[in-house]
Formats: sequence, C-alpha cells, structure tokens
Amino acid sequence: MTQIQGEVAPGFEHVKDVFTTNFEQHGDVGAACSVYHRGKNVVNLWGGVGDVETGQPWAEDSIIVVASSTKGATAICANLLAQRGDLDLDAPVAQYWPEFAAAGKQDVPVRWLLSHRVGLPVLDAPLSMEDFLAWEPPVSALAAQTPKWVPGTAHGYHAITYGWLVGEVVRRITGKSLGTFFAEEIAGPLGLDFWIGLPEREEHRILPMIEVDLEDPTLEPKGERAKEMLAAATAPKSYLTQEQTTSPLNMSSRAFHAAELPAANGITNARSIARMYASLVGDGVDGIRLFNDDTVKQASTEQSGDVDEVMGIHSRFGSGFYLYMEGSNMIQDGVFGHGGAGGSIGFADPKAEIGFGYVMNKMQMVGDDDPRTVNLAQAVHDSIANQ
Repeated sequence: MTQIQGEVAPGFEHVKDVFTTNFEQHGDVGAACSVYHRGKNVVNLWGGVGDVETGQPWAEDSIIVVASSTKGATAICANLLAQRGDLDLDAPVAQYWPEFAAAGKQDVPVRWLLSHRVGLPVLDAPLSMEDFLAWEPPVSALAAQTPKWVPGTAHGYHAITYGWLVGEVVRRITGKSLGTFFAEEIAGPLGLDFWIGLPEREEHRILPMIEVDLEDPTLEPKGERAKEMLAAATAPKSYLTQEQTTSPLNMSSRAFHAAELPAANGITNARSIARMYASLVGDGVDGIRLFNDDTVKQASTEQSGDVDEVMGIHSRFGSGFYLYMEGSNMIQDGVFGHGGAGGSIGFADPKAEIGFGYVMNKMQMVGDDDPRTVNLAQAVHDSIANQ
C-alpha cells in the first residue's frame, strides 16, 4: 500500500481517501494534491515513488514539470497587466509587438492569443533544439507566419506557441521575460516554489516524468474525451504531433528545465499551484489577492466554446484559462484554471473560494474528465458542503 504523507484539516478526510484511491485504482505512481479554502491550506498531501529508477520517494519539497498547467500562470501574468491598465486585451497585438502585423495579422487582438483563436498552433518549420529553447527564434518565426485559419473564425489549442505569443506581449510591455515577470510579481510575493525557467540551484529537487508514448498500441485513454483527443493526435497531419524540433525534446534535461517555455515547462508542486489560484479569489492568501472581481469575471468569461480545431473535442476557454464543462474536473460553473498533459491541474473556484492543485509523475492519456482529478475535486466540494 502506498504511504500517504501530509495532512488535511478536519472535515477534509475524504479527500485523503480519494487521493489514496488514485494509487490503488487509477495508476498513480507518485503524486501530490493541495487545496486552499478561504485562504487556508486545508489539504496538503503527497505520496508514492518520485523516481522509479532510484526508488526515491516523493517528498514534501519535490517539484515536477507540470506541462500545460504552466499556461494558467502565464494567463495570470497577462490578466494582471490588464488589471493594472498596462495591457488592453482588445487592442491589436501589433500595438505592443509591431512585427506581429505581418502576414495579415495587423488587426488580431491580444485576447485571441489567450483564447487560442489566432491560428498559429504550430511553427511552420521545426527548429533546432538550441533555437527552440531560446526565445527569439520561435517568436520571430511566429511574427512572420501566416495563420492556419482566419483569426477569430475558430479556435484550436496552441499547445506550445501560446507561451511564446502571450509571453512576447508581456515582454514588450514590461521589458522582462515572462519567467522573470512571474517570479517577481507572483511567485516571489506569494512564496511559491514555481519557476518558468528553473534556476540550477533548484535542479536537485526535480523529479523525472514517466512520459506517455502516443504510438504505443496498448495505450488506453482514460475517459471519452481522452479517446477523442488520442484520435486527433494520431490523425494524419495532426497539429498535436507535428514536429516542432529537429531532434527529440527531453523533458528531463537541464536545458529543458532552464529554458522559458511559458506554455509547457513550468516546474512546481501542488501546494504552490493551489496557493497561486487561491490568491485570485475570495480574500486571497495572507493578505495578497492578485485579481479583483472584475478581472475574475473577464478572465473566466467564455471567449472560445466550439469544437477545437486541434484537439478534436468541444472545449471552452476564457482569457487564457480553461473553463467549466459538465463532467470535467472544473466541477462547477465559474471555475477557471488550466491542466497539463498527463494529468496535472490547477484551478480557482470563486464561489467556493477554493484554490486547487494536483501534480503527478506518471503521465496518462487523459482529458478534463480524468477520474483522478474529477474525484478529488468532487471530494473537496463534498467536504465543504458537509461542514
């Protein structure tokens, strides 16, 4: 039996039971879950094996790559600038980034970058690993590139390019890289163990990922939406699997950890994700509330809500955040956040005043109906309702 460590506040014992079940029934190897409720950390759990090669256990201070859960942190940066009046989400991207006006993109508003409507889901040509992990080469390529569809007419998940697109707007406004802005304005004040561009001094804490092989014939998607996503990913000329680098990307390499990929390589833990989202709603955390009510409303208002041109499923996005859908891990209307490939997720629930975070090392082929996080989110809400 997997040893679960950490603690839960009185009334949240059921969350620990569900977390334990994820190891027993849903394939978790190592994982952590954290929840803030009304500014207090009511769930802080971790357990399992952190490194299957060495047998190293998951520890309280372990950190891990959270893939596209990084997009939520990037969206917070952009929305924070909008709240301050430094960024107009409805202004043309070219107002802040003049080179972006090329190839007919002169009227594309910033909001379409955040809601996956710009039509730049992939680079036209793969880059060398050195260029891919740098900043200027992919950003310059996207500025010059012609969209795959007429911007604004459809939406499709910008799995990697989202980070460069939104991150460059942040850089043009602030003069700071997305990772630096996030560190100074969000992670630092909140005391988060969360980096977009991991310092070498923290490298010893990171756990390796157990990745998914989409070409494995025995791969079994978890949930109906994951089956639809796998079909889209394995279809001919899929944007999800189009090569973006000339050599394979190694998620466990120091070069990958050190780079700033604001869509995909955030490194953190569940507690920091939950704390970050808790700071957006209610009374915030320790006197810090990053978003006001108007920002919460605009960030969580649907901007895209049709069939996704890339993922092949119906999806809903606000201004940078994934939104509630029936049966999803974002369990009620008004919830906003972001998940990542393999299963990590963070979200804020303004109504329940919740910040939620879950991370793991065993990536699975899952959608937003992943039973691990759907059941955890439901357990949190049940625990609150029963108090």
